[in-house]
Amino acid sequence: MPTGYVYHPVYLEHNLIGHPENAHRLEHIMRTLEETGVLARLTPIEPRPATEEELQRVHTPALVAQVRRMAERGGGHLDPDTYTNARSYDAALMAAGGLLAAVEAILSGEIKNGFALVRPPGHHATPSRAMGFCLFNNVAIAARHALTFPPIRRVLIADFDVHHGNGTQDIFEADPLVFYVSTHEYPFYPGTGHWTEVGRGEGKGTVLNIPLPAGVGDQGYHRVFQELIWPLARRFQPDLILVSAGYDAHWQDPLAMMRLTLTGYGQIARELVQMARELCAGRILFTLEGGYNLDVLAHGVLNTFYALLGEETVSDPYGAPAAGEPDISDLIERIKEVHQLGEPSSER
Repeated sequence: MPTGYVYHPVYLEHNLIGHPENAHRLEHIMRTLEETGVLARLTPIEPRPATEEELQRVHTPALVAQVRRMAERGGGHLDPDTYTNARSYDAALMAAGGLLAAVEAILSGEIKNGFALVRPPGHHATPSRAMGFCLFNNVAIAARHALTFPPIRRVLIADFDVHHGNGTQDIFEADPLVFYVSTHEYPFYPGTGHWTEVGRGEGKGTVLNIPLPAGVGDQGYHRVFQELIWPLARRFQPDLILVSAGYDAHWQDPLAMMRLTLTGYGQIARELVQMARELCAGRILFTLEGGYNLDVLAHGVLNTFYALLGEETVSDPYGAPAAGEPDISDLIERIKEVHQLGEPSSER
């Protein structure tokens, strides 16, 4: 089966000149995919607008109405970081709906896996608040939608954006059917995602926060996957993996202080694709979140598509930074203890 992608020109119409989260991000991605010949190898998935009913599976009617009314008035700011214009509501509906269409395409067998190249991003949007450049929580809406299909009983959401996906955690922290894992710089915006936040009620144990200090790079992320994410994913046994893909933990990103390389990002993508192969018949969908160095972002997405296509190819024009990484052994041990993990999983 082919690898799919979601794209629509309306995603470019949500735009504010000078804002870090602008249309140039997606334009640069699409140009790179075309120039490398990768786009021609993918199957396009036509997005559709999400309905208000689908949005309200995770968001309050008041938030949906607020975003719609602000766009109808020509736009404005929902908070100091989060803008709208006259086309933002339509773009946000199509962004969420793009993931819904991709989930349906995976479950129908039209595609094997895919990447939703959508804007605006979503993982900071809480049930009642748009924030952090995000209007509606695309990945959360997709997870709720997937759970309406009988083959999908449990969904794992992996979030490797450099910022904690506080909105996704808020939505699912009491839900035992969704496991949320986040690797993020800490302490950093939005200030949530401590390792002691593990879910609540029936969802206790289904939130894995890995709050990394500034400067962690490829080595630290590799340890995190081998010692924490793999064993807990195997314990949870998902039927679908959704990925909030942010490329702002790269050492050249202007908004963060992590030290991942493009090679490291490629390895993360291959780990997640392999995880889907082992645990859920290869069903995995990535969706675009952050990443604000345009070249890094485009090559990060390109490398993710190589992983989805089952290839080892990596495009890394930037290489690695000179400095070393902080030791995260103590953090890993604390997280193992709180999640009742034993010895590290063996290398595959």
